[in-house]
Amino acid sequence: MFELVARTGRHHQRYESGCRLIAGCIPYRFRRYSEEDNSNNKSDNNIKKIVEVLMINSTSGPGLLFPKGGWENDETVEEAAAREALEEAGVRGELMHFLGHYHFKSKTLQDEFSPEGRCRAAMFALFVKEELDSWPEQSRRVRTWVTVPEAVQCCRHSWMREALENGFNKWSADGMVRTMKATNNQLDACDGDNSN
Repeated sequence: MFELVARTGRHHQRYESGCRLIAGCIPYRFRRYSEEDNSNNKSDNNIKKIVEVLMINSTSGPGLLFPKGGWENDETVEEAAAREALEEAGVRGELMHFLGHYHFKSKTLQDEFSPEGRCRAAMFALFVKEELDSWPEQSRRVRTWVTVPEAVQCCRHSWMREALENGFNKWSADGMVRTMKATNNQLDACDGDNSN
């Protein structure tokens, strides 16, 4: 078995018009929930699926985040989003839908290419297929599964909340239909029903 290592540094980062380009995702899964969880009279008719999203702690203060990071020169934006989910949250899965671009300013991401700290994040919905026991940033990150309303309340950044409310929730309300082409790896892992 090989050890996964997180990429560091900014010398291979992408910039455009003074903005650092960021890639990230909202990892999600379905949890089965029975309205009769506390009773002995359980039936399949009463089982519902609840969407949960995976968030990670911030290393610079309170609140929770979605995995995200710099988009590097040697990868596509989709590869960068999937890499960040693996490095920061220790999950692998299928990118299902592009949620949109979100602009923000960061005090910690100011550098010679983006002196004002301007960033543009491309965010995706990632259906989680695998949760790893160990991952590159596990010593710095704690992952937490929460419902969407809980995520709205504890989200550290307003732009991430916007991605959740205006991107993910809209896509969810429209039926969570895959809009992205599956890669060969995703086709091998896909069982044809992403709602299980």
